Amino acid sequence: MPNDSTATFGAARDFLLAHREDYDTAYSGFAWPELPHFNWARDWFDHLATSQPTVAALWMIEPDGSEQRITYAEMSDRSRQLAGWLAGHGIGQGDRVLLVLGNCVPLWELTLACIRLGAVIIPATTLLSTDDLRDRVQRGEARAVVAHGADAPKFAGIADECVRIAVDGDVPEGWLPYPSLDDDVDPWDDDTDTKADDPLLLYFTSGTTAQPKLVEHSHTSYPVGHLSTMYWIGLQPGDVHLNISSPGWAKHAWSCVFAPWNAGATVLIYNYARFDAAALLDVMVGTGVTTFCAPPTVWRMLVQSELSGHDLALREVVAAGEPLNPEIIEQIQRVWGLTVRDGYGQTETTAQIGNPPGQSIKLGSMGRPLPGYVISLVDPVTDEVGTDGEVCIELARRPTGLMAGYRDDPERTAEATRGGFYRTGDVASVDGDGYITYVGRADDVFKASDYRISPFELESVLIEHPAVAEAAVVPSPDPIRLAVPKAFVMLSAGHEPDRETALDILRYTRERLAPYKRIRRLEFADLPKTVSGKIRRVELRTGEADAVNQAVPQPQAFDETDFPELKSTGQK
Repeated sequence: MPNDSTATFGAARDFLLAHREDYDTAYSGFAWPELPHFNWARDWFDHLATSQPTVAALWMIEPDGSEQRITYAEMSDRSRQLAGWLAGHGIGQGDRVLLVLGNCVPLWELTLACIRLGAVIIPATTLLSTDDLRDRVQRGEARAVVAHGADAPKFAGIADECVRIAVDGDVPEGWLPYPSLDDDVDPWDDDTDTKADDPLLLYFTSGTTAQPKLVEHSHTSYPVGHLSTMYWIGLQPGDVHLNISSPGWAKHAWSCVFAPWNAGATVLIYNYARFDAAALLDVMVGTGVTTFCAPPTVWRMLVQSELSGHDLALREVVAAGEPLNPEIIEQIQRVWGLTVRDGYGQTETTAQIGNPPGQSIKLGSMGRPLPGYVISLVDPVTDEVGTDGEVCIELARRPTGLMAGYRDDPERTAEATRGGFYRTGDVASVDGDGYITYVGRADDVFKASDYRISPFELESVLIEHPAVAEAAVVPSPDPIRLAVPKAFVMLSAGHEPDRETALDILRYTRERLAPYKRIRRLEFADLPKTVSGKIRRVELRTGEADAVNQAVPQPQAFDETDFPELKSTGQK
């Protein structure tokens, strides 16, 4: 039976559904539900499992056409069984579970099971290197690790004290096989009565000058906070929602777990190995996708394919990750008659700003503050609020969707929340109608193929190479990926700025960096510096953008495509 938490959460959700195209009423009338205790698996998902038991919660399509559909009732039962199995192996409230999984049904089962137990989930991409995983295990203080059997060798010597679970493939010695539906396991029938501020998620996210930060979310900040994301996307009960993003990143939790399941929609996953626009469109037609979210990289690839001639059931289409080019929005509008609506948020938050359904959009703008968020643009020097400045969230009306803080880093948390604002590090401008337009990062972190890249992490690997004296990494414009990492390198004495040196450096970094962090371009150059000796990345960034856009020859520059030898490494 629904309890008080179910009713309170449901009322807030229903208010947004009722005003899905009435932004003014939704924004002025919405209030975050007050929930001293909340366990989303018990208080919300199980409610849906009772009220709409036969609706598909998850629909997984494989490239060969095979598929799995798991109803809300089946997912609820399976997660209870799995929670009981985890508890039997010593996993309980507060224990941290590192999930290194691609798109597979156990990822969703485990998410719900961990919520039931009060365990803390550490999502991670399968692209991580062994060094990355070591950092996650050690700083994340992982009690358990769940990975594909094929990835188990990456954990050799770094997770020996953890409960190790292999989801598929061969089960290595010392690992537990993921339980099947046929296993005789007593279900967990005593969901932990988690407090609103109990930790639920720990995300590792890149910084500019230090190790990745640990973003901590609670049992309300993401499950409840993603009501704003549900509203921005325009999700409704019964929708079939397709989101293109990789597991391990916050956006996957945004649009493949919390927002659609808050609405009572079906999460559709097309589990392709390599992006194929035509195949994706065929799946969208065959499954009747009604709401679609994709990063700008995917939208740019889609418009290069044949978009007409598809009998799509789409009602809502959205983009997030970085601002979408106006010409892409116009092309989709011409062919599909739908407006791609931008949205904005971070790992540290849910959707803060966006263009919700039924509202006029302004090309180039990422929209207006979403219900539950009060946004100010703050001058980074004077702290004055104006029409230009850093995108900041007012803490006097703290949104539920804001992180608890950076785990084990009170100084960084204090810096990010000083002066009564949470400071996003992004700079924007706002017009007289309240529409906010993104300008750029206040620091040097950049997006490449929708992944957040920290120059510091890449530079730390570069300077380990004996030929590299100093290095600076900046984004180099790319028509498909938005940008790719480019390294400007000052050589140590005795090394020549030639093809052989460039090849050796690129090969060295490939062996030590996850594929999504790959340095794809390299140039030998002197590095511009400030009087105090700091590298002026802004100058390199601007110069690189001008050089690429104006096709200026760069005689000491190299691209990974110049080296056929790199293809033999087996890395994608």
